[in-house]
Parts: sequence; structure tokens; C-alpha cells
Amino acid sequence: MTIFDEIKADPANADYTKAGWNPIYSAPATAKILIIGQAPGLKVQETGVMWNDASGDRLRNWLSVSKKTFYESGQIAVIPMDFYYPGKAKSGDKPPRKGVAERWHPRLLAMMPDIQLTILVGSYAQKYYLDLPRSATLTATVKDFDRFWPKYLPIVHPSPRNNIWLKKNPWFEEEIVPNLRKRVAQLLTTENRV
Repeated sequence: MTIFDEIKADPANADYTKAGWNPIYSAPATAKILIIGQAPGLKVQETGVMWNDASGDRLRNWLSVSKKTFYESGQIAVIPMDFYYPGKAKSGDKPPRKGVAERWHPRLLAMMPDIQLTILVGSYAQKYYLDLPRSATLTATVKDFDRFWPKYLPIVHPSPRNNIWLKKNPWFEEEIVPNLRKRVAQLLTTENRV
């Protein structure tokens, strides 16, 4: 049984499997760049295609990679903190379920020995993977990216909901995005660049 099948068969995921949903992730053994995000949105869950929305378009722009490179190069992996759409909350989506990353991430990471950059999208991934104080804010963590670089890069979620944050924090697209693009270009082989 593959990990994919094990995730589907996990009793914790029975409702999703019964609904016909598959776990959303990609963990190619050849990956050099790993993106760890929150959880799939409803559109992504329904189409089965990761980052298949406006957030994904902005993320690929920040990485300076084409859709073909993102999806087909085998050099970019995507593992969310939860493999399924968690449902709607009052504002935005519900948080990823607790325990999913603890149970499955170590096994998926072990399958990808060449990861050289892990991009942590949003506070859930950042708090799980980085040694942060409880009081750490997303803005402070992202601004202090040098502390985690070059193994990890904490970034704000590329959702259109964060347009106000991006306007208030122009340093992100002025300083961090160029560093990200340069590092991604170094890691991807020539034939897999835009």
C-alpha cells in the first residue's frame, strides 16, 4: 500500500474518502524545493490540482516559474499541513487539522532526500517547522527570514486576501521575492526554468 492509499484509508480521513476526495500533495523523489502550505482550498480539492487558483498564480510569480515547471519538472514538491479542504470558517477557511503533519510529514520528507529549500507558506507551517516563540507574528517571522535562510523561507500566503498586508509591507516583494527567485533559479536545472 502506498502512502497515498494509507492516507485515504486512515479512519481520520474516512469522511473525505467517502466524499470521493483524494489527499492533495506532491512528493517527487527528485524534488529540490518543497512548499509547505496550510490546506487545500475548495477549488483545489475539487480539481485535485494543487495551487490551482489565484493564490497559485501569485506563488508561481514569486517563484518565477511556469505552470509547466511547477507541475511537471519533478523538482517542486507540495505538502500541506492537512491534505484535505478543512471547510469554511467565519472568515476564510478553517485551520488545518492537528496531528496530520506529525503523522505523515516525516514519511513524505524521507522520500525526498534532495530538498534544499523549504518554503513555509503562512503561520501554521511556520509555527510547526520553525523554533518560534508563542508570541511570534507572521510579519515578524517573514521579516526575519535571514534567520532561517537558506534551508527555510517563511512567506505570507499569496492569497488575494493578503493584498492589504502586501501593500503595508512593500519590503516583502522588494527584498524577499528577489532572493526567493534567485535561489529557485539556482536550484532548478536549466531546462526547468521559465
